[in-house]
Amino acid sequence: MNVAARGTTDLIIADKRNGVGYLGFNRPEKHNAISYEMWQGIAAVMADFEADDTVRAVVVSGEGGRAFSAGADISQFEKQRASADAIKEYSLASGLAHERLTNIPKPTIAKITGYCIGGGLGLALCCDLRIATDDSTFGIPAAKLGLGYGYGGLKPLVALVGPIRTKEILFTARQFDASEAYDMGLINRVVDRTELDSFVDEYTELIAGNAPLTIKACKQIVAEVCKDPADRDLALCTQLVDACFASEDYKEGRQAFMEKRKPRFQGK
Repeated sequence: MNVAARGTTDLIIADKRNGVGYLGFNRPEKHNAISYEMWQGIAAVMADFEADDTVRAVVVSGEGGRAFSAGADISQFEKQRASADAIKEYSLASGLAHERLTNIPKPTIAKITGYCIGGGLGLALCCDLRIATDDSTFGIPAAKLGLGYGYGGLKPLVALVGPIRTKEILFTARQFDASEAYDMGLINRVVDRTELDSFVDEYTELIAGNAPLTIKACKQIVAEVCKDPADRDLALCTQLVDACFASEDYKEGRQAFMEKRKPRFQGK
């Protein structure tokens, strides 16, 4: 399913197969640099995936094999981010895309090949898991462009790799190879390029076959743990766990275990 069919942009490709939603940045000639229209498309696709109960997991990738995404389209900055009003409008679009990708209550995987730079890395950080090829590169070149990185952009990076690594990434503005990214905890797995598709397919199949309510609860509770103590919703955590134990899936899981068969979870 191409997002253009829903009136958004052909620079974002969306598909659904076997319980998995696929979102692809489709601008390979520009290393999948994210335009203003693409930010809007990302938000629209993620809203659709969230509303579709048949989608159990989401995979985000870049088309063409040369880049996950090289970041925001800088060529648009003169027009789209030249005035206070334009900056606000652009920020709202990119912010909504990040929010939809981060907060969807379904597991998300960034499938990374090649360049994962700047805003592209920011999108990868919105995902729950990051699986990259051994020839991928990562970085945030803000200091080479004079850009400011705010609290919302830095918080997930600091939470993931810590303040020391974050400072190194931002201060040097250099590119890190996949081995360095793995060592600092920026990505979960490094695989050979020829194995990436099969590895991600197996991972998503494994995840999509597990109990959706359990995964939803785990994702939300981890998010609460990462908040400041005063902001944590412990009542919500309890509700999510109680919903798992009260679900038909819990009964199915127990029965399948006793019968030594694969459970058939329905997300209810």
